[in-house]
Amino acid sequence: MKRNSRSPLQLDPRPLYVRAEETLGRLIDSVSPGERLPTEPQLAKQLKISRATLREAMRLFEERGRIARKPGVGTFVLAPHLIIESGLEVLESIDTLAHRLGLQTRMVDLSVTECDADSHMAEALGVASGSPVIVIARTIHAGDLPAAYLTDTLPAGIVTQTELENFSGSVLDLLITRGTPPLGRSRTSITAESADGLLARRLGLQRGTPLLHFEAVLYAQDGRAIDYSHSHFTPGYFKFHVVRKVGK
Repeated sequence: MKRNSRSPLQLDPRPLYVRAEETLGRLIDSVSPGERLPTEPQLAKQLKISRATLREAMRLFEERGRIARKPGVGTFVLAPHLIIESGLEVLESIDTLAHRLGLQTRMVDLSVTECDADSHMAEALGVASGSPVIVIARTIHAGDLPAAYLTDTLPAGIVTQTELENFSGSVLDLLITRGTPPLGRSRTSITAESADGLLARRLGLQRGTPLLHFEAVLYAQDGRAIDYSHSHFTPGYFKFHVVRKVGK
């Protein structure tokens, strides 16, 4: 009797991308964290799928934080990590969320720049175009890996030079601890955004990796906009939820 030489993937009736994801997941689970996976051509041949299907499956695991692809070096398996989960009803910093889980955070690549507000910054902060602002950009690591890239733009005078010299990573926590000006509300837009060259380098990802992007304006109780921020979150590290009432 003639033996069937087709792979389990070919015999499975489910969609190919679902089967490829499941099979690749088992392979990743069998590899110790820190070890490198075979090359794409080797993996595609081993799994008997096209490289396009393999790349899609690998993208999903990269978004979940299970693998890291380093251009020119290879693809490495990452250890499972804690998921930082939060509701969006209360504004809290990444440091606060991570520390609640017992996850250590640290700031790297801090950049503080004084410049004139462009039209977009000026509109968000409610100031005249060309007004002096301070831009604070940095990467936040949770554990050993980059979890987010944050950029805050503040009108000049909101934070002092001494506060910037002792800055620990969270503008929100700095303002809350200081107590002035009293904070009121934050308006946030949430979108998906592909990692450009800067974000890919800062977060250790491939260009084009989908990121969760929060664009927010923080207001004082007197209605002044005091912080215009962009937060880009690494795939697989965060889970946000919203409690909603049923409409009538």
